[in-house]
Amino acid sequence: GNVKVDGLSVKPSFKLKVDQEIVITPSLAEESKIIPQDIPVEIVFEDNDVIVVDKPSGMPVHVGPGHPDGTLVNALLSHCPDLKSIGNIIRPGIIHRLDLDTSGIMVVAKSELALKAISSQFKQREVKKTYTALVKGPVDVTEAIIEAPIGRDPDNRKRMSVVTSGRESVTRYRVETRFKLFDLLEVTPLSGRTHQIRVHLSSIGNPIVGDNLYGGKTTGMARPFLHASSLSFRHPVSDEIMQFKCDIHDDLKMFMEQLR
Repeated sequence: GNVKVDGLSVKPSFKLKVDQEIVITPSLAEESKIIPQDIPVEIVFEDNDVIVVDKPSGMPVHVGPGHPDGTLVNALLSHCPDLKSIGNIIRPGIIHRLDLDTSGIMVVAKSELALKAISSQFKQREVKKTYTALVKGPVDVTEAIIEAPIGRDPDNRKRMSVVTSGRESVTRYRVETRFKLFDLLEVTPLSGRTHQIRVHLSSIGNPIVGDNLYGGKTTGMARPFLHASSLSFRHPVSDEIMQFKCDIHDDLKMFMEQLR
């Protein structure tokens, strides 16, 4: 029961397929070695069950290869020590993630009830997320849905790509503002694949500005211009629809000012 494939318990004889996610949960008796660190993080909302934060660019969500500390989890453990007992000891309270260089809104669970309830909402695609992305333009169609399967790039294991053997992936976008060389988009992922928005926008010839991995390298933009701008979910206790928004960060604002 401590090893799950795509969120499900399976028999030891289960045969794995490419791109399936294997999660190994250490014994609850094992103590977490993650150190609380007093790192400033903007808390948008907090109650007994959830913390909603505005994650800065450059901050990993949890400890992993190359990131032994300085993560969102390290920061939140300092703010809320009880978080260490929620869910996975490596990713306590973590329900979903943002890429290292993606900024914006995230919800973290402070109770087992919240972890299970909101994780279920994500699986059922009931959580609504929107992102702000600046892409190399022009985008041919002002509003569209991209449906293309995403899997590991067979030629570069650090990348994802649109491949026929990939998992179903759906992204909706709408052009908000057009500039001379770039377009500002509101993007809504309807599935949750790794690098989904970056891969899908690159696949239609409009990579995200500053995204060196997917063809968006741009002078003056040091990271992908991608920001999680809004999030809504049902509160795990009250069942109330909770909606949160956060503005794009200063580095993105400064780049946009140069375009006006």
